[in-house]
Amino acid sequence: MSFVKKDLFDPGAHDPLTLVELIATQKRWANERLSETEMMIQITGAWSVYHMYFVWQEKLSALQFCCQFDFRIPNPNRSEVHGLLSMINERLWLGHFDLNTDEQSPMFRHNLLMRGTDQANAQQIEDVMSIAIAECDRFYPAFQFVLWGNRSPEDAIAAALVHTNGRA
Repeated sequence: MSFVKKDLFDPGAHDPLTLVELIATQKRWANERLSETEMMIQITGAWSVYHMYFVWQEKLSALQFCCQFDFRIPNPNRSEVHGLLSMINERLWLGHFDLNTDEQSPMFRHNLLMRGTDQANAQQIEDVMSIAIAECDRFYPAFQFVLWGNRSPEDAIAAALVHTNGRA
């Protein structure tokens, strides 16, 4: 599924945050340029609102990306959630889930290294955004099962990953 119009894929100098901004604008996602090197996007996923943060590190030629959930982890649940994060990360082939220590919110994280490339690649950015949304939607129920359903991380993963066959 392509988020952006083809003109973004034409050759031309685009810094990564400009591409992120163009993608967000074309999708009509709320977005804000926080600084020359930082940007935030708010999107609605299948289960929740997600906050995407992008930080461009010029010295490393790297784009740091985070997709944060809209809830906090209560203190009594943190050890269970850390176990859940570990189990979720074993199932990912790109990026990882982490817990934001300041806000105590789960987030999907990934860095795009762009050293040696002529310019930012809209397809890469689009793919990372799409994967993040899909993974956040896929594992959101597991967090809810642990936090509010008093399920173990093992049970939460199993319940969240159940695939149903057929139609209602």
